[in-house]
Amino acid sequence: MNHSRVNDLYNRHYGGLFLFIVVLAIVPFFVNSFFLSVLILVGLYAIVTTGLTMLMGYAGQISLGHAAFYGVGAYASAVMTGTHGMPGIVGVLVGVILSIVIAVLIGIPTLKLKENYLALATLGFGIIIFTFFKELKEITGGLNGFFGIPSFSLFGFSFDTDLKFYFLIWVLLIIGILFSKNVIDSRVGRALRSIHGSDIAANSIGVNIQQYKLKVFVLSAVYASVAGSLYAHYVTFINPNLFTAMESINFLIMVVIGGSANIWGGMIGAIVYVLLNELLKDIVPVFFPNVGGEFQIVFFGVLLVAILIYMPQGLAPTLGKLWGRLVGRKSKKQAVTGPPNADATVGGSK
Repeated sequence: MNHSRVNDLYNRHYGGLFLFIVVLAIVPFFVNSFFLSVLILVGLYAIVTTGLTMLMGYAGQISLGHAAFYGVGAYASAVMTGTHGMPGIVGVLVGVILSIVIAVLIGIPTLKLKENYLALATLGFGIIIFTFFKELKEITGGLNGFFGIPSFSLFGFSFDTDLKFYFLIWVLLIIGILFSKNVIDSRVGRALRSIHGSDIAANSIGVNIQQYKLKVFVLSAVYASVAGSLYAHYVTFINPNLFTAMESINFLIMVVIGGSANIWGGMIGAIVYVLLNELLKDIVPVFFPNVGGEFQIVFFGVLLVAILIYMPQGLAPTLGKLWGRLVGRKSKKQAVTGPPNADATVGGSK
């Protein structure tokens, strides 16, 4: 591979990431507080969907219960910090440990199931956890909710403003995406793709199917738990209705919109979903004053069907191709024009 080809690949893979990080660093200084809060919500959802993308897109396992892990993280942080006065990082770690234990206990039996049966099993799990949140009133506050959750702090630094919390969330998201990419590009990722392709074929080449399924299920639960913990610290109030089965379905919709077979798909889906949802809240009442939130459900249902028909791989591959073409055109243009003073160099050698 020649030097120009290496540079071209480098630009495609890392140029977009660098530009994206620069945009993320600049955007919060040019938007109002409402839009900043929307971007924080996007980042929180994107952390969950990044883990879900690994589970669905690479291991081929569907989950309709990830709102439960989201809630476990939220309530763990709420109880540890709000009730017992522990540091925020302790609440996050407790949520992660609980999510790992629950994911292992649930994953061992359910991941032996396939397709619709697996979806129903994880849906049932999510409903059970929601019921616990609702009925354990002494701990969770029940439907009245849990009040007085403090702002998240780390090593004495408090993330008590939207701007601080924005950078915390998006830095964690970028780290989470890069970690996921390393996992997918490793031997583990190759094993997961083989499982997605065919359980029988994967087993024939020595892949421990159940072990890898369980590992990625646990990892995706950890992502959801961390996001839930940070969400609790951000809103400072939670109740069980935030972690229903419908929230799990929303996570699923985000992954499908963005593209389950692309590690950036979860983030792209979260961006599209949240921004469209906020836009619909403003637009729908103008044209349909008597229509409630049901219209959003209908809209996203239609959008989901359209994407499954016309863009089954989601938006991420299409955006990736557009970026690749843009970078490719720049590379070709540079190759044609040559480096600065190229003509003078050639002329001087004559």
